Amino acid sequence: MKRTVGLVEGMNLQATVRGAKLPVMIGPNGSLWSTRTPIGLGTLHMARPLGGDVVEGQAWGEGAEWMLEQMPRLLGHDDDLTGFSPEGKLDSLWARTPFLLNRTDRPWDAIVGAVVGQKVQVTKAVDSRRAIARRFGDPAPGPEMPGRRRGHILPSPEVLGRLGYADLHDCGVERKRADTLIRTARELRRLDSLWSRPPVEVRARLEKIRGIGPWTSNLVTAVALGDPDAVPVGDYHIPNVVAWCIAGEPRATDERMLELIEPYRGHRWRVIRLAKGNGPAPRYGARLSLTSDGMTRGR
Repeated sequence: MKRTVGLVEGMNLQATVRGAKLPVMIGPNGSLWSTRTPIGLGTLHMARPLGGDVVEGQAWGEGAEWMLEQMPRLLGHDDDLTGFSPEGKLDSLWARTPFLLNRTDRPWDAIVGAVVGQKVQVTKAVDSRRAIARRFGDPAPGPEMPGRRRGHILPSPEVLGRLGYADLHDCGVERKRADTLIRTARELRRLDSLWSRPPVEVRARLEKIRGIGPWTSNLVTAVALGDPDAVPVGDYHIPNVVAWCIAGEPRATDERMLELIEPYRGHRWRVIRLAKGNGPAPRYGARLSLTSDGMTRGR
């Protein structure tokens, strides 16, 4: 099945479809997204013809129709910029690279991505997520593509909820994160009506699950719901990046970051994404050290 979706004029193309922290840029060679849709497994290949103003999508599997219908939301067509008026450095960044926030409407994928990303290096989180999908999930539908390995789709919450800590330990997930994943998977069937509610309600309910705090819940709503006001407090880097961009301060606490982005309430995740495009804050002082269990210290 195929579909063509036009881009929103004046907007740069961004899509965040690989969990909670990994943006995927859609270029001429395209990007693949495989997931467990409400109607079955599906794979979506999106490509933008060089210099074109449309994205061409092709999908396979039982969930192909759903994935093609999701394309406009993946491209940010539902994003509302009303009330967003950047100032200072943010204004110049926005003028250079305006973008729309997308949504996947796949909260389970975002939950897994966020939980395995708790307090570990990004590469470790990606490796664990892939290992879970390969070992306990399903092969992604669709043909073999040159230069691409066939992907795997994360196991359903029902399957993951039947696992034990030892199963996830073999995927590089230590006890605390493993217990949180299993606990959340078992709870998820009670949350079917949650995902149509405002992000603030979604976050509040998720944070009632032991092991899920504001950092995790905000990343989930940012990715799954396109939440423009998500603020993942507790991150090691984000406060510094925001403070460096807005105030020229190389180091900041969560409290300082919240103070700086308060004028943009309603669009704070958009500001964070914009500030990250400015580059990292200057590095000095103690670095993160990776321990044998894959956790980072000094956060």
